[in-house]
Amino acid sequence: MSSAPDPSPDPRPPAAEPGPAPGAAGVRGITKRFGAVRALDGVTLDFPGGQVTALMGENGAGKSTLLKILTGDHRPTEGHVVLDGRRVELRSPAEARAAGIRIIPQEPEIIPHVSVAENVYAGTLPRRAGRRLDRAELRRRIHADLERLGFAGVLDPDRLGSKLTPAQRQLVEIMRALTGEAKLIAFDEPTSSLSEHEVDALFALIRRLRDQGIAIVYVSHRMKEISQLADRIAVLRDGALVGVQDAATTGEGELVRLMVGRDLSAVFSRERVATDRTVLDVQQVTTDHVRDISLRLHAGEVVGLAGLIGAGRSELALALAGDLPIHSGTVTLDGVRLRSGHPGEVIRAGLGLAPEERKAQALLLHRSIRDNTSLVVLDRLRRLRFVRRGQERALAQEFTDRLRVRTPSIEHEVRKLSGGNQQKVVLARWLARKPKVLILDEPTRGIDVGAKAEIYQIIADLAAEGVALLVISSELPEILGLADRVVVMQGGRITGELDRADASEEAILALAMADDLSATTPAPAPAPGAAR
Repeated sequence: MSSAPDPSPDPRPPAAEPGPAPGAAGVRGITKRFGAVRALDGVTLDFPGGQVTALMGENGAGKSTLLKILTGDHRPTEGHVVLDGRRVELRSPAEARAAGIRIIPQEPEIIPHVSVAENVYAGTLPRRAGRRLDRAELRRRIHADLERLGFAGVLDPDRLGSKLTPAQRQLVEIMRALTGEAKLIAFDEPTSSLSEHEVDALFALIRRLRDQGIAIVYVSHRMKEISQLADRIAVLRDGALVGVQDAATTGEGELVRLMVGRDLSAVFSRERVATDRTVLDVQQVTTDHVRDISLRLHAGEVVGLAGLIGAGRSELALALAGDLPIHSGTVTLDGVRLRSGHPGEVIRAGLGLAPEERKAQALLLHRSIRDNTSLVVLDRLRRLRFVRRGQERALAQEFTDRLRVRTPSIEHEVRKLSGGNQQKVVLARWLARKPKVLILDEPTRGIDVGAKAEIYQIIADLAAEGVALLVISSELPEILGLADRVVVMQGGRITGELDRADASEEAILALAMADDLSATTPAPAPAPGAAR
């Protein structure tokens, strides 16, 4: 393991100093305090030109704070930034940009009522005859840059910002950052909303930028992306640099240990508590998206639902939750047949859904943790027509504490929480309802490994309490680690079912890519103890 650089800076460094070679950037002894909180603690780290440095760590480890210091959004309490071997003072984002430092943020900032071209060159639009926009030059420039960056055919330069998909918004932000001369470019979780094709184009672009001698900082929780792109990996934990590793020789297990300070090899270990009692019985369900779906969930059982993108997993979850209409078939919850298209009735019967897109489909981002937690239990908190606020606050605080949501208070806006803590708020909502069945669609997408371990423990605790869980995940190790039984979908139908003892990545993928869908609808699931 490479040792962390000496974090002790010279209190009065010279204007020019050894360290990063020309064309590179770095930080020296960076400490940042917010009141009593030390977000960064003496971090010394180089970002060499012509290399991709992956910056990893749990949420709250200090990654975002370090990026904001590099881009002039924060001033360090101690220490300084170096660029081309010289100390630089970055008092604002404008100064950082002028110095050649760029960041592509996780949440794009798009001007809604102007075109893609105008968004890309906001602040540097070509003008003629005084202040008139030179549209011919703008069109020439945007087409040249789209071709140069590999986004031609992906982005329509005339499309309004308000009409862009999340992926297109991300690409506009990337193009904006690459206008002008850049020496260091930081990508903060850039692939969170991109398709596979768009990810390939982005990776090709990053490699071209690296080959041009630009220093690349890449922040991601996705180990596969890190292994594809990074030359070196810097790991932060609790605001301190704990290691700089060679990406080619460092395994995932070692990275996880550096990030969380413990071995997660036993993270999936739990007592298997599934019973014979059927809680959810789905028979021959057909919708616009899935066909002839039959499956059963038992009390205390975790069933993994696997399949490739487009297999119909999320659509099935939405149908079971009452959000999509069921054309034929039955859904019975603890002996009660549920009516299609009645999500309120489904919730009252005891089924909850934590959807894939927590920000768009689950959370009220500008409301508090209290408001979000109590959303599905307001009927139980009302007296006459008024919500008993004291009970609501007590309930929100109980589940915030139980799930260890990191927040200043339950009145904190959910949009200001990390992805892992946002997911915990979604789970707190359903735990407050005390469901009999809980469907979790991609419950750990976009969150760090430490938060993942906490989510896994919540799932284990719920199963131990007798809740039946259906877990949808695109991460096969997650499915294999969590599930008592794996159901596989392809083309809107179930292609097979695997007991825990028979499940493997190869077996799941074989069923997920099955071409022959004839006679593949399985018989009702066996009782949990029958074949396990």
